[in-house]
Amino acid sequence: MRMSKLYLPTLKEDPAEADVISHQLMLRAGMMRKHASGIYSYLPLGYKVIKKIEKIARKHMDNSEAQEVLLPIMQDSQIWKDSKRWDKFGPLMIKFNDRKNREFCLGPTHEEVVTDLVRDEVRSYKDLPLNLYQIQTKVRDEIRPRFGVMRGREFIMKDAYSLDIDSAGLDKSYQAMYDAYEKIFAECGLEAVSVEADTGAMGGKDSHEFMVLADSGEDEIAFCNDCNYAANVERATSQKVGIDFEIESDFEKIQTPQIKTISELEDYLEVPAAKMIKAVAMVADGEAVLALVSGEDELNEIKLTNYLQANELRAAEAEEFEELFNSVPGFIGPINLTEVRIIADQRLKNMSGAIVGANEEDYHFKNVKVKRDFEVEAFADLRSVKSGERCPKCEKGKLDIKAGIEVGHIFKLGTKYSENMDANYLDENGKAQPIVMGSYGIGITRLVAAAIEQNNDQYGIKWPKAIAPYQIIILPLGNDDEVQTKSEAIYQDLKAKGWEVLIDDRKERAGVKFNDSELIGIPLRLTIGSRSLKNGVVEAMTRENNMKTEIELEQLETKIEALFAGIA
Repeated sequence: MRMSKLYLPTLKEDPAEADVISHQLMLRAGMMRKHASGIYSYLPLGYKVIKKIEKIARKHMDNSEAQEVLLPIMQDSQIWKDSKRWDKFGPLMIKFNDRKNREFCLGPTHEEVVTDLVRDEVRSYKDLPLNLYQIQTKVRDEIRPRFGVMRGREFIMKDAYSLDIDSAGLDKSYQAMYDAYEKIFAECGLEAVSVEADTGAMGGKDSHEFMVLADSGEDEIAFCNDCNYAANVERATSQKVGIDFEIESDFEKIQTPQIKTISELEDYLEVPAAKMIKAVAMVADGEAVLALVSGEDELNEIKLTNYLQANELRAAEAEEFEELFNSVPGFIGPINLTEVRIIADQRLKNMSGAIVGANEEDYHFKNVKVKRDFEVEAFADLRSVKSGERCPKCEKGKLDIKAGIEVGHIFKLGTKYSENMDANYLDENGKAQPIVMGSYGIGITRLVAAAIEQNNDQYGIKWPKAIAPYQIIILPLGNDDEVQTKSEAIYQDLKAKGWEVLIDDRKERAGVKFNDSELIGIPLRLTIGSRSLKNGVVEAMTRENNMKTEIELEQLETKIEALFAGIA
């Protein structure tokens, strides 16, 4: 491809709207342009990367004997109501009525469509197992689209759905997808790790996420430094012990003027945060809920959501404290709180001598004992783990928290969808049994961003060779006729031999060509100038490490093959 004809509107400066390096570089390198918040048009360079990732995903999915289909993005509301997820997905779904006033949504995922597809077609155990996959656009109305394609409202996903006769079959299908995913990420040149994960709105039993470690990642992952335990902090646990202060005095009210936070209480009362109970006012599906954790801990909202089986969980607004909790912000606590569900972290089960809010401006209670002075609905794991805590698996290693980007997620759905939607098969005895399902997703467009987050420097992108838009870029320098002629000959020869080649034939200064080539990150650069031609050589640079070497023209083809083979 000739750069003079390539639609490649590069930018010199980082766009103000871009907060992370992948977003900055995808805009600067002319890979995409914003259409609306969280919605992007992909330009030729960016779309070539997407197509290469899709090709790798297809190869490994086909090798696993999954079969490709294409399912509708416009989905009838009835199948979602059948699965009982029409309300569960809530405002994430874009819902609308057609001209006949029938209710539809734009598909955020396709479990319902697949289940609907097979429930009238799969009749016998002989029809199973099956694994159907597609690569298609998904739409989710994210409340805060950000970080470019890492948290968009419209994105490309590879999603697959396994269908088996029993849990043993599901285990086999799940492992096949797990293995395929490891191969996909490895071939894309990504360092990805698998971690235990929360099933979220998908439901089901077991779940693993595949994470690319990066400082810009939205997710946090807990790793043990002594065993193979790894889990998203939404699910992670630790060996953190309970709290048991031996104070049996009656609780009493103390004045704490304008002291609203745990850190302020620590300073004012000169007591540690571990001796306090942090009360967090939440609203779950319109219902008031008070979550209690130790003052030294943070509430994990995902864990609370899962316990409550809530469709929507949010922090209470300031004006809701009096109406829903009969309390005031900064001084809320569990004592004398009626008509409010109170859920406490399991560390608080035996706590006494605690300090809690008194539900009155400028006052707290001290010497509070759990279960004596207030009742809770249940004790559950509600806290987020922290670095340095003991591993829950080996009990001797310590946890380390790292940021990561989720690029893949696999779920054991079980019979959640088939039972709700009557997707059954007849077993060997002619008895109807629910199909056992799994769901497996890879964010194709998110993979593009993740690759950039792991492979960049101050000059631009450094593409892994398997997903680079082109393999080689040729830079003819100057206006010398011999340079132009030789560059064109090398360009045509390499193309004829099957290389993906980009030639910068623009009438631009050398500095502009060098800057653009480093920005767009093509793995191997060949620079051709009049001086090098006189010496019978071409300068080659591998973008992976910016190492330069001179290649004799007579050995160009052999040396290019060797250089490219050494690139990751």
